[in-house]
Amino acid sequence: MNKVMKFFMRDSAVIPLAAIVLGLVFGAIVMLVGGYNPITAYSSLFSRVFGNMYDFGETIREITPLILTGLAVAFAFRAGLFNIGGEGQFIVGMTGAAVVGIKLSGLPAIIHAPLAIIVGALLGGLWAGIAGYLKAKRGVNEVITTIMLNWIALYLANYTVNHFLLMKGQQRSVDIQPTASVSLEWLSAIFNNARLHWGTLVAILAAVFFYFFLWKTKQGYELRAVGHNTNAAEYAGMNVNKNIIKAMFISGMFAGLAGAFEVLGVFHYQTVMPASPGYGFDGIAVALLGLTNPFGVLLSASLFGILTYGSAGMSFGADVPPELIRIVIGSIIFFVAAQGIVRWVIAPLYFKRKKEKVV
Repeated sequence: MNKVMKFFMRDSAVIPLAAIVLGLVFGAIVMLVGGYNPITAYSSLFSRVFGNMYDFGETIREITPLILTGLAVAFAFRAGLFNIGGEGQFIVGMTGAAVVGIKLSGLPAIIHAPLAIIVGALLGGLWAGIAGYLKAKRGVNEVITTIMLNWIALYLANYTVNHFLLMKGQQRSVDIQPTASVSLEWLSAIFNNARLHWGTLVAILAAVFFYFFLWKTKQGYELRAVGHNTNAAEYAGMNVNKNIIKAMFISGMFAGLAGAFEVLGVFHYQTVMPASPGYGFDGIAVALLGLTNPFGVLLSASLFGILTYGSAGMSFGADVPPELIRIVIGSIIFFVAAQGIVRWVIAPLYFKRKKEKVV
């Protein structure tokens, strides 16, 4: 508990909190300019999220993939890498889980569902590992390769669904086998049939794994050392190339898990996608706001999930276009990135008080 309190009292934690407030204020100003009532809009947003059990459950469902894709970006960043390919890894994980969930039959649920999850995670890891290998062995910038792999993943997934999994007359696959489902029927019933699944628990455990692996193990120490200074890590006898590939592989596994749970726990089928779902790109913002800390990612993903799902409430309750919430999210990210502005705004309120305490 003390560590948690210290985390929130650090300057590095105050900046994102201030950025959230400034983002909400900026969104309110935009609403006022557009002739909308920001108080009604924000109250409608939170009423949408917390107003009934179904919407609260669906908000949790919305938060889950954001946690995993945020962890994917944050993990790579801790190793000095920029994984912009969470979207592709998400899609590949989704497709791998769908293939296993649909094509394999006759397996008991205790084997079928875990196998589909593992395949989705491994494929996401291998997809990211391609970029890691090219970075380690050929010096190719991982930002470029991961972006390119996003598009390859999208078209490969659509090809797979169209040619091997398609439901006749529909633009989606057939349903997965019931034994591959990870939906929590009993919990969904409590939340008025909200689409809750085991992925939420796995996402939280993934954050715990992230923390213990990076800060409590030798391998994690090596990954962080490579991220801080590759030359110093190499001089100390660490295998830099191996750690780069390993970091990207683990990072991709997080995003692959997110995709797998979307198929196995939410939709139970995969569509022919006209565009990327967006969770991988949102994961970049989640990781940034969460300071690439696994527990910070849990909090930032919760915020993003609440804002995203609650934006529909703004439309119904205050006639505010739901797209406006993207302005709020974008401004939050802007203020996190532009820390000089945030420090200038909060300096009279925070840093002065901090100095007085020291005196």
